[in-house]
Amino acid sequence: MANYLLIDFGSTFTKLCAIDTEAEDIIETASYFTTVDTDIRAGYHEALNRLFMKIGSPIEFEQVIACSSAAGGLKMAAIGLVEELTVEAAKRVCLGAGAKVDLVFSHHINKSEIQQIIDRKIDIILLAGGADGGNSECVLFNANLLGEMGIHIPIIYAGNKSAQDEIRDTFEQYGMDGYICDNVMPKVNVMNIDPARDMIRQIFLDKIIEAKGIKAIESEIDAVILPTPNAVLEAAKLLSEGYLDESGLGDIVVLDIGGATTDMYSICSVSRRSDVIVSGLEEPFAKRTVEGDLGMRYSAPGIIKSLSQQEIEFINKEKNVDIEEEVQKRYNDVKSLPQNAHDEFIDQFLAEVCAYRAMHRHVGRIEEVYTPMGKVYNQTGKDLTDIKYVIGTGGVIINSNDKENILRRTTNILHNPTELRPQDPLFLVDQKYILAAMGLLKQKNPYLALRIMKKYIVEI
Repeated sequence: MANYLLIDFGSTFTKLCAIDTEAEDIIETASYFTTVDTDIRAGYHEALNRLFMKIGSPIEFEQVIACSSAAGGLKMAAIGLVEELTVEAAKRVCLGAGAKVDLVFSHHINKSEIQQIIDRKIDIILLAGGADGGNSECVLFNANLLGEMGIHIPIIYAGNKSAQDEIRDTFEQYGMDGYICDNVMPKVNVMNIDPARDMIRQIFLDKIIEAKGIKAIESEIDAVILPTPNAVLEAAKLLSEGYLDESGLGDIVVLDIGGATTDMYSICSVSRRSDVIVSGLEEPFAKRTVEGDLGMRYSAPGIIKSLSQQEIEFINKEKNVDIEEEVQKRYNDVKSLPQNAHDEFIDQFLAEVCAYRAMHRHVGRIEEVYTPMGKVYNQTGKDLTDIKYVIGTGGVIINSNDKENILRRTTNILHNPTELRPQDPLFLVDQKYILAAMGLLKQKNPYLALRIMKKYIVEI
C-alpha cells in the first residue's frame, strides 16, 4: 500500500493529510499548533499522534513532503523603478512564488528604506527596474547602496538585462548573496515572471527553511518543497484547468483566511468582454494577492485599521460589543479558539470583513470613458463577474456555522458598478482543509490530486 503524508507547517497550525494512493482517497487528517518558535518537531509529533489515533494505529508512509508558511512565511521586499510598472511586476512575481510582500520601494532607495529591510527581517529582496535596453542607472545605484549597507540576505536581480554584468560585479565586490535571472518586464507592460519565481522557490528550498528553523524537521521527512501559498496556487490551477481526461471546474476564485494573512486567488482570463479596453500591466491567468494586514489572529489589528471610526462605533452599538477589545484579545492569544457562541460571532464578523476587503483589493475595475468616437469602457485588473465558483478555505471558514455569508462577501453585495466582483457564483468549501496538501500531491501525482479535490471540495 503506497501511503503519502502531506504536511502544511502553517503560521498557526501544522496540518497533516494522509493519502492512500491505491484507494485514491484520504485516509485521515489532523492538526496541532505550529511550534516553530521552540522546536517545529514538537507540534509535528503531536499532530502525527492525533492522526494515528484517528486511524487507530501507526502506519508507514512511502512519501512525506511538506510546505510551509511558518515563522511569518516567506517575506520579501520588491524594489523597482516606476511604481506602476516594474515595482508592480516585481510584486506579482513575489506573490506568485508564494511570498508575502512586506516592503515595496521605487526609484532610488535610501538608507532608511534599507534599514526597514533589516528591521523587518526580510528573507529575499527582488531587485528589478527598466525594460531590456532601458534605464540602468537606477538599478545599479540601488544594488551599490544595498552592498554599502552590508545586506547579505539573498538578492535576486531581475531587471534590465543590459545591467546584468555590472550587477554581477557589484555582487562580487561586496560579497553579496546575489542571483541573476531574466527581466520580469522585458518590454513595457509585458510580464515574464517564471524565471524569477522559480529562483525564489529554489532559494526558499536551499536557504530560507533553514533560517526559519524548519530545517530541523528534514531528518524526519523527505523534503519541504513549497511555500504554502504556492502550494495552494498550484492546487487551484489544477482544480480549474483539469488534467488529462479529468475535467477541471473552469474559472474559480479561492479565498483563504488564515491567522496571519488573507490570500485571494483567481484562476481565469483577464476579461471575456469585447466592448472593453484593458489597460495597465498584464494580468496573470493564475493570480494571487495576499493581505498581510487581514488575518484572524496575528493580523487581527489590521482588520480594525481597515474600518473607519464611524464603522467601528456603528458595529459596537449595533452588535453590542467592543470590537477593538475583542480583536486585541485574539492578537494577544493567537492560539485561541472560539469557546462559545459569542466568540464564534466575533470570528464570523472578522472573517466577513477579511473576505470583503481582500476581494476589494484583488478585483479589477471598470469605468465609462467618453471619447470623440463615443462611450467606451476602460478596465484595469481582472474581470471576475462570470466566475463559476468561489471556494473557501482556512479554519475560520471551514468551522463557521454560516460559511456562505463569509464567501458572499466576495460578491457585489454593495452593488458597486465599478468593481468587477463575482456576480452569481456557487460557493464551495475545502471542508477537510486539503488545498495546500493537494498542491504538494500535484508535484507527485496531479491526476490523483485533482480527483481527491473534486471529491472533498463540496458545495455549501
